[in-house]
Amino acid sequence: MKIVVTGSNGQLGREIAMQGHAHELILTDYDNLDITNAKETQSFFREVKPDAVIHCAAYTNVDKAENDFDGAYKVNVIGAQNVAAGCLECGARMVYVSTDYVFDGLENKVYREYDTVNPQSVYGKTKQLGEQMVRDILGRHYITRTAWLYGEGNNFVRTMLNLAKTNPELRVVNDQIGTPTSTTELARSIFRLLNTDAYGTYHTTCKGQCSWHDFACEIFRQANLDVKVMPVSTSEFPRPAKRPPFAVLDNYLLEMTIGDEMCQWKEALKVYLEKEKRNKGI
Repeated sequence: MKIVVTGSNGQLGREIAMQGHAHELILTDYDNLDITNAKETQSFFREVKPDAVIHCAAYTNVDKAENDFDGAYKVNVIGAQNVAAGCLECGARMVYVSTDYVFDGLENKVYREYDTVNPQSVYGKTKQLGEQMVRDILGRHYITRTAWLYGEGNNFVRTMLNLAKTNPELRVVNDQIGTPTSTTELARSIFRLLNTDAYGTYHTTCKGQCSWHDFACEIFRQANLDVKVMPVSTSEFPRPAKRPPFAVLDNYLLEMTIGDEMCQWKEALKVYLEKEKRNKGI
């Protein structure tokens, strides 16, 4: 399958590139494809004629987006619109990677794919609008909502490991609940979806749930690092963008439709840390 990958220099894009050896991958980033430019995107698709697109490119700076609505909208909505239109013209299917931020997280319940969205941040609002753009334009789509992603690049796991080098004690919020998800697990599920005609919206996170405090403690436990992690509330770390306090996603449709089960978050973390140790000697 000829697959275009947007945002190929990001965490998920890099993992897609590593797992996609069975396909002809065309890796793009801003340098060689400006998805916010409709004419450029249309011309690119007409020339390449892909069978599928995995759309990883996104404006993901959650806090910066609060003061840059136009920038976030341009990438997350207009960019998605242009890519979906390109897919429609050349008959390609499309994976649109979305987020738990489309939910408000106020109901303290596990979210399924059909639950009502109510984003509270600019990032969440633009990703939800991007989802709708894809649905309106292209029937052959897979919308994959994920959360707390980590992989090859800057992420919470790397941040904790770096802070541990110089800080014997850290303070981490304990009143935001979600599911850490490795790019390895997410990429595997995306490729499984692409091999089906089961179009629609899917939740794609690892299994289980925890707070950021729990996540940090588990990182240090598995990495055999002696770091004291103090639980604090979100109010002690005010940020420009609202975070969903409880945004655990249920992979109900993924499991029922294609039988795909993503692994437990602690297991995925173990695999990631073992790989980091081999490659970087953490």
